[in-house]
Amino acid sequence: MTRYQTITSVVAFATIFALQTSPSLAFSQEAQQMCSADAMRLCSSEIPDIPRITACMVRNKAHVSPGCRAVMDREHAAAAAARKREAAAQ
Repeated sequence: MTRYQTITSVVAFATIFALQTSPSLAFSQEAQQMCSADAMRLCSSEIPDIPRITACMVRNKAHVSPGCRAVMDREHAAAAAARKREAAAQ
């Protein structure tokens, strides 16, 4: 595996981690497609520290592409709804 492939894999994983705010949410191919370039552009200095990449993506949400922001918003809303359902069930 080349260094570029390794970095791309780490960024993809970090993007998945950043967008997956609840264990019940499945990673989507759309999230990787829409956010990997933003993670490389905005958070490459944080590689390979996944928690730092995650924090960087959240911190820079205002600077991500519209497609990535839409995925982040949609997954955040889904996680909030899941937490609300879990709280109601208890």
